[in-house]
Amino acid sequence: MNEKTGNMNEKPYRKPVRIFEKSGVVDPEMSYYVPLENVVNSDNQDIKTMVDRGRYFSMFAPRQSGKTTFIEELCNQLHRDSTYVAVLLSFQEYKNLDKQEFYSEIEKYLYAQLITRLKQVNCEKIEAVQQLLNQHHLTNNVSFKSLFEGLNGILQFKKIVVFIDEFDGMPQIELENFLTTLRELYQKHKKVTHKALYSIGLIGIRNITKLVVGGVSPFNIADHVELPPFSLNNVQDLYAQYTAETNQPFTEEAVKKVHGETGGQPWLVNRLGAILTVKIKSETVEPIDEKDVDKAIQLLLNEKNNHFDNLYEKAKLYKETFIEIVFDHVEYQPYDEEQSWLEQYGLIKNKEDHAVVANSIYKAVLVKAFFREAKALQKVSLPEYTLPGNRLDIERILVNFNHSIAQIGVREFYQEDKPYEKTGQFLLTAWLYPFIKGGEGELRCEVSSGLGRMDILLTYKGRRYIIETKVNPYADITVIQEEGIEQVSAKYLASEGVTAGYLVIFDPRSPVGAPCKPQYHGPEDKKITSFTIGIGRSKQEGL
Repeated sequence: MNEKTGNMNEKPYRKPVRIFEKSGVVDPEMSYYVPLENVVNSDNQDIKTMVDRGRYFSMFAPRQSGKTTFIEELCNQLHRDSTYVAVLLSFQEYKNLDKQEFYSEIEKYLYAQLITRLKQVNCEKIEAVQQLLNQHHLTNNVSFKSLFEGLNGILQFKKIVVFIDEFDGMPQIELENFLTTLRELYQKHKKVTHKALYSIGLIGIRNITKLVVGGVSPFNIADHVELPPFSLNNVQDLYAQYTAETNQPFTEEAVKKVHGETGGQPWLVNRLGAILTVKIKSETVEPIDEKDVDKAIQLLLNEKNNHFDNLYEKAKLYKETFIEIVFDHVEYQPYDEEQSWLEQYGLIKNKEDHAVVANSIYKAVLVKAFFREAKALQKVSLPEYTLPGNRLDIERILVNFNHSIAQIGVREFYQEDKPYEKTGQFLLTAWLYPFIKGGEGELRCEVSSGLGRMDILLTYKGRRYIIETKVNPYADITVIQEEGIEQVSAKYLASEGVTAGYLVIFDPRSPVGAPCKPQYHGPEDKKITSFTIGIGRSKQEGL
């Protein structure tokens, strides 16, 4: 009988030998590991093929997505052929080095790996190589180039392949010189069959082939390779390794849910694997199912870890663009600088020509963090805000939003002493966010509709609620009120097929915390309810 389950026919639970890795390079002897699929260039060639053809390439992917593990495994693969001398360098700690220190570090690690590999394959030219290295010191990009020119005359039947990990750590003062030197080495020896520096790969979080230095792109001779996330097959294979060791299975639905919620992001897949097998269903052969995945995700969302901390710091740099992508149907623009950075950090991706958050876990974590930062999160009791027929009591929601503004304060509403509408829209979006959690609805901002763009469109259980926001610039609030009513009535209601809309006016001339009573405008088929929310500053806040 199985002591863990009481089932006589079930295989007993066994303690796992390995773990789900959550930090650093994956060691297949210590951690569950699967090779990534479809790591190819635009010609559908894998990296081994590119190396065999003497190509230079760049590969970028966000942190903790498996870059270093992939390259280390590629080095092992190359070293099955004694022709190859694979060298792996890392520039991670080099950013603040001066030129002399930078090249000295390269010399130390490059030379040591060259000699070690040549000894492993019993290279007959090792003494000549050692003599050259003893006499030749790296001091600048010219000496780096001449090193390989010298090795060309000695190692005619060996192929040196240099991978540079964390290339983003390259000292900026030497970036142009170094990349230009690599370009010259490639161009000069492109048609030469026997050459010492046979192939080179630069690995980082930025697309180096697009990098422009001094008005030119010095590495545009390289192929570009994107490291993909785990496929569904990858996740299945990874979790199957745990099952093989322990006899505890994952249901097919659970694996699909993990892949869907994580978008295949390797760190998330591994972290959920650990939570599921250690915290949710530990030391048992009872299958891990979809409900277990839901529980694990909730634990993960409330966990503080370096992965989420790093993402949060990066997302803060482009907060407005990120929040817009969270809630809007935003067009993907590869040459938009802020979208480009968010994509390189792994926060967003291109999906059917629209910019979307990379996965639902990142969305939940970062939205919660931004809203908490703005002190705009609320715990919602849905019955308190629900009317008969599954309708939301928007009037009550907006009146209570006014109370929250009084508590938060209005400092963030002002930029250079001028009121800023986006702040109000952001805080109101945060206030409405709890109503769409759990799949009950959808929240979008700046939505194209009819003859304009609606500020906020909230959909809840099939019903649409249009909310327009304004900051009042006039002495007489009725002016902006009439403008807003006309905008909602004429442009949005008919196009969205609804008969009611809402107008929220943030008024710098009304004191914060002033009573906010709904005002009704227009006929029943085009009913607009307006609210005036005071954002007038006190003396302490800069009046």
